[in-house]
Amino acid sequence: MKVLNRKIGFILPGWPGWIKIAGLAAIVLLFWGLFGSRPSSNEPVTIMFLDPEWSHDVSERIVLPDERLQEFTLQTGIRVKHLPAPESGLDQLGLTRELLRKGDSSSDVYGIDVIWPGILSEDLIDLKPYFAAELSSEDPDLVATYAVKGKLAAVPYHTNVGVLFYRADLLQEYGYRAPPRGWDELEKMAARIQQGERTKGHKDFWGFVWPGADGENLTCNALEWQVSEGGGRIIEGDDTISVNNPDAIRAWKRAAHWVGWISPPAVVSYQEWDAKNALNSGRAAFWRGWASDYFLSDESSWLTIRDRIGITSVPGGRAVRAGSLGGFGLGVSRLSAHPAEAMELIRFLVRRETQLETVRSHAEPPKQLELYELPSILKAYSHFDVGQHQNGGGVVSRPSSVTGQKYEEVARAYIRAVHSVLTGKTTAPEAAASLEKELVGITGFKTGPPSQIRDPVAKSAESIR
Repeated sequence: MKVLNRKIGFILPGWPGWIKIAGLAAIVLLFWGLFGSRPSSNEPVTIMFLDPEWSHDVSERIVLPDERLQEFTLQTGIRVKHLPAPESGLDQLGLTRELLRKGDSSSDVYGIDVIWPGILSEDLIDLKPYFAAELSSEDPDLVATYAVKGKLAAVPYHTNVGVLFYRADLLQEYGYRAPPRGWDELEKMAARIQQGERTKGHKDFWGFVWPGADGENLTCNALEWQVSEGGGRIIEGDDTISVNNPDAIRAWKRAAHWVGWISPPAVVSYQEWDAKNALNSGRAAFWRGWASDYFLSDESSWLTIRDRIGITSVPGGRAVRAGSLGGFGLGVSRLSAHPAEAMELIRFLVRRETQLETVRSHAEPPKQLELYELPSILKAYSHFDVGQHQNGGGVVSRPSSVTGQKYEEVARAYIRAVHSVLTGKTTAPEAAASLEKELVGITGFKTGPPSQIRDPVAKSAESIR
């Protein structure tokens, strides 16, 4: 996707990704204080759009070019203040919640992460009555992830899924005809390629990189590890806390073994972009990322590596292959002074995205890009690998719906437990047992064994026993 130049005057260029919630919130509030949110009778309406995809990576991944917002203004006369969000998911949630609840009408449209509806639904307008036509063409299971007790907190906009990136040229060089389908295979390939590249003199080359810092990306990674082994979804759909089980513990142990072996010791502090940069710079064979990291990125952000990579489903263990569901929808603040105009922007963006997907579906795949067994949820790009993904991976959601307002506490507890295992501070059995007790205290739910993947958006893949 070609990245267009930014030309709207209200954009504040160069905002760094390290801006914290308090500082960014203060700037946003100052911004609104200076320019105001309530136009006079003869001024056009201006609405605010807080965009989670416009953050630290402005120069690398601009999913929503400002030209599209200009097009909206030309069609409707409604102006849009396009605002960035912090880098990490937890920081984005903090800022969004602060703005939604600050008690005035200056907030309008928000990007709502797929895991936030249960936390923010009371602060958002129920969009179900207003988007019946748009929702009729969406996957009902995907729409359900944004619903809370019958209320639709957001309209699905950009759907994402965890995938495995690999150096196709290195796989070919070392005699591998296809990317790994299981973790055992990945370990063998990663170790062999790593050893071979280091023998050539690339001493800082690693087999497998992934974001291991204590953030929401670790929740996604660890959930994929344990689900693939049959270790459940942390908390099951029937309110059962299942995380303290042998399969989840085994998955955590396996990941801890990677650190310092096929993954760098510093991987436990890697954010998403640290891991991506390792692949970009030619220092890794495999990288766990998101599908959008390729399809929605500026080609220049991949340097010279873009034509040498492939994408496949996240590897599996003894049960299934499953990538974490990601992405976000668009919601409207219940305090918005301009809800009709805000919904008009959402309708425009959703309609334009549908049109873009139609264009993509008739486009040629990027030259030399190899795709194998991708999850079917990547409908906008599934034509690229027809005949190669019938037995591909599935998609698993985090336990945000079942935990609702308490998901943030649950996620933070899970992240602390997994990270303590990866860093060697706690053994996996000890961490799982402690986490189980903590989750009982947070939720009041019962404990029990994991169930098979039956989540509405978790589609089981073939067994790879």
